[in-house]
Amino acid sequence: MHRYDPEQTPNAGEWLALDEQERIDLVAKYHRLARIGMPSVKMHASIHAVIENQVAEGHEPVVRAMKRLTSAGLSRHDAVHAIGSVLAEHIFEVLHEAPPDGDPMVNYDAAVERLTADTWLRG
Repeated sequence: MHRYDPEQTPNAGEWLALDEQERIDLVAKYHRLARIGMPSVKMHASIHAVIENQVAEGHEPVVRAMKRLTSAGLSRHDAVHAIGSVLAEHIFEVLHEAPPDGDPMVNYDAAVERLTADTWLRG
């Protein structure tokens, strides 16, 4: 795999065969070439890569959310951003709040399941 396009679902086998840094670099390159500015390209690309990893691994809440969000009219790229925003919030909470009882992924998965195009667009 030599190119990343967030509007196309990467081939799962090819994506997962890449080293994590290669995945992040492909995402960053896409954003640079598209002239999409952001405060931290590395952070943005890292979150993109995590969401793509979850899709490629078949993480059901994320797979369902991608389908739900794109069916509601979001571009695939915007759907990655919407789910990525949930991931970023989850990471912040895990780092700054008391640890949740049990598996912290339960809270993340529940938040992803609640995500809709409307809630994402209303920001």
